[in-house]
This record gives sequence, C-alpha cells and structure tokens, in this order.
Amino acid sequence: MTPLLRPAPSARTRLLAVFGAPVRHSASPAMHNAALQELGLDWAYVACPVAPADLAAALEGARRMGFAGVNLTVPHKQLAVPMMDALDASAATYGAVNTVVFEAEDAEGLWRPVGQIREPSGPVRTRGYNTDAEALVRSVSEELALELRAARVLLLGAGGAARAAALRLADEGVGALWLVNRTEDKARALAGEIEAGSPVTGGHVGYPGGDVELILNATSLGLRAEDPMPLDATAYALGRADGVYDMVYRPAETPLLRAARAAGCRTANGLGMLLYQGAAALELWTGRPAPLATMRRALESEVYGAAT
Repeated sequence: MTPLLRPAPSARTRLLAVFGAPVRHSASPAMHNAALQELGLDWAYVACPVAPADLAAALEGARRMGFAGVNLTVPHKQLAVPMMDALDASAATYGAVNTVVFEAEDAEGLWRPVGQIREPSGPVRTRGYNTDAEALVRSVSEELALELRAARVLLLGAGGAARAAALRLADEGVGALWLVNRTEDKARALAGEIEAGSPVTGGHVGYPGGDVELILNATSLGLRAEDPMPLDATAYALGRADGVYDMVYRPAETPLLRAARAAGCRTANGLGMLLYQGAAALELWTGRPAPLATMRRALESEVYGAAT
C-alpha cells in the first residue's frame, strides 16, 4: 500500500523539536512526525543540535518563534530545571526536565499549552515536565518481564537521567540500589539522597557483592563506536544479572547489550522508554491521546531498518 504523503509545511505549521548534544542520532522526529500525521495535525518535529552554553538562548528562541514544545536530551535535562518559568511535580521531584511545554493564557485567564489554543496571544511561559521516569519503569517491567518491587538493581551513571531513574526506582520500592559512576562523589551524593528519602531502598556506592535482578545503563556510553563499556566486567560479571537494560537505543544493540546477551541475560534497549516518554510529551502538547502503535512502528522502522 502506498503511504500517504505528508502535507508540506505551511505558514500555519506548529513546530516541535528535540534539543541535544549530540542529537543527530535521535529517532524522536520519526516517531513524532508519524504520530502527528496520524492525528491529522499540521505540526512538524525536528532535531536541533544545541550546545549546553546555548540552551537558554535556544529555549528563548523557540518561545519567541511560537514553538508548541521541546524535548530535551543529553546533556540538558538538569541544566534546564532553573531555566523553567514553572515546574510540574514530576520535574521538581526528579530534578530533570525532558519535556518543555510552552503555555499562554486562554480566554478565561488560565495557563494552557499553546498547541491547545487556537490563536495564542500575550505572554508565553515555559513549564518543565519529566516524562522519562515513568516511561523507564514501564519499559523495564514490560520488556524484561521484571518485578521491580524489592529487586536488586545496579545503576550505571549519576547524571540527570540516572538521578531520575534512581529516585523513580526508589519510589517503586526496589530493595537495594548500587550506584557506579566515573565521578564517585556524584554517586555518593545520589546514594545519600536515596537513603534519606526512601524507607525501603538502600543506596550503595560501587559494585554489589551478590547477584542482581537488573543492571541499568543510564549513561550515554554506547552512542559512539569508540565509547568504553559503562560497566567494568572485571569488577562485576554480567552473568550475575537476570536482565540488562540500556537507555541507549541507537545502536540497537550496544556492546553492553551484546555482552549481556552472550552471558545469558535478558536484554532490552531504550526504545520502549523513548516511546512512552514521547507519547506522554505528545499528549501534553496536543491534548490528544497518543497513537502508540503508529509511534512504535515508526521507531522500529527508524532504528531497526525495516517496517514491522
């Protein structure tokens, strides 16, 4: 069947974007543009390389140019928090913003997403959300068939994505969380935060002494072919984990996942997390239910190279 042609952008086309450094690997444009076409919206989603020093200017530019919203990826999620005019509870709780909604006042004087107002006028503000944390828990549970409550988890990383993951896993009631990061002080600070805030989860720094149910890579290591492994296999054998989840989704199988599969672990990349966080963002921007099946097909076609 011949696919429907997407209408050419017009002067009325609403814009969305993902900002990151790097960002050329992103599959978000494929996912969101397929969804926007399915919904019959004259909107377009693009990927924009933005250096950390330019993030505030880029957000201001998007606000002034009438963008409906923006996604943020590495390394912007924590940097964006103090730049927001308002924070949703999700972003305030997890200390990271991956979805920005531009808002204006409607006829009743209520702040609403500009994408849900026919003719926005007056001041426009930014509201930051975190849709990553819920997406991660859903994806890990589904794709690894893993019960997270009381699970033992080894988390690689202590940056914005890792912090949101750690705090959400603690909320989920994992039994123990070991944190490994290149800068040990950051891992120690995050472990202390977990210990102080969770009555169930124990936060530890370094590799565990026993087996775990899950190893979770929340670093960007694996995006580039020359990246080292995020886990020191001489310090902790992959075969000691039931499942390994890598937030990196391109390449589809990172060296970590390849080694984990060879060690007999269940494995999953971050495609499911990308899908669910993107669907939540789309619903915030448009006020419409996200077409999950269409978005999943677009992602699988983009990342795996064939429509499924």
